[in-house]
Amino acid sequence: MRYERILTEVLDTPWAITRDFLALIAEVLSRRVAGRPFADEEIAQRIRAGQERAAARGSGARIGAVAVMPILGAMLPRAEAMETSGAVSTQQLVAAFDALVADPSVSAIVLDFDSPGGSAGGIEEFAQRVQDAGATKPVVAIANPMMASAAYWVGSAATELIASPSALVGSIGVYSAHEDISAFLEKEGVRVTLVAAGPKKTLTSPFEPLSAEGRAEIQKHVDEFYAMFVRTVARGRGVSQTTVREEFGQGGVVGAAEAVDRKMADRVGTLNDAIALAAKRAGVKLQVEAMGSPLAVNDDPAKFRLALAERGL
Repeated sequence: MRYERILTEVLDTPWAITRDFLALIAEVLSRRVAGRPFADEEIAQRIRAGQERAAARGSGARIGAVAVMPILGAMLPRAEAMETSGAVSTQQLVAAFDALVADPSVSAIVLDFDSPGGSAGGIEEFAQRVQDAGATKPVVAIANPMMASAAYWVGSAATELIASPSALVGSIGVYSAHEDISAFLEKEGVRVTLVAAGPKKTLTSPFEPLSAEGRAEIQKHVDEFYAMFVRTVARGRGVSQTTVREEFGQGGVVGAAEAVDRKMADRVGTLNDAIALAAKRAGVKLQVEAMGSPLAVNDDPAKFRLALAERGL
């Protein structure tokens, strides 16, 4: 399999993700391009780590009429191709969310985030679905502990947003990267000749230095997605776009208390709090079976947390 075209698409794509995670994705593909793929055991270890992390978080749960939907890892279109990077499919997340919205037995939804963000593609559509759903049933988002970039883009559209005490929230920004591997390939004795039709087709090729025109083309797309991101956050959080640009971290993440101070989140709380709030907003009383008897959500917080843990939450 050839990875050069994938590398170009990945790096040029507008990303709403933390820098460290994109570096990991680029590392996987760059090593493929350079002919130094990960060893089979290393790939297996990465896959196992991602599976164990997902299994520990659970695939979702129902607490009475409240559905908890985990959003874990980087959100990427067609993420199955990037399984070694711990990604999750944006399309699959949207389909799962739509199913919960359509389910008449679900009165409220909790989006349980631990995500560095992802590709900007498909995120605005996901955020719009979350906002639209709020008209029929409450959607509570929780940063547990990370809701960064594209994850915050989606979470900010929820009815209410909670940050766990150790949460990192924000990273409102979009960027693309260009990796010029021409010098490396030349050192390896490889010269790539591009034959293309269309004046912009090879503007951002990794096989040659980025031209001023190529940079401008990438910047244009980054600006478009950033404007969309800011507009959605402003609408979801009920503030001006200027406030989002100037006071919501300016592309950086902030802690839970600061997020509340800046109106990036509504309150500091736990997943238990998010579930209780969702139930309250929906006007339903939650009960779980704990220690052999029904336990209402607010009767004994410690026992309730234990009951949630037994259900993988």
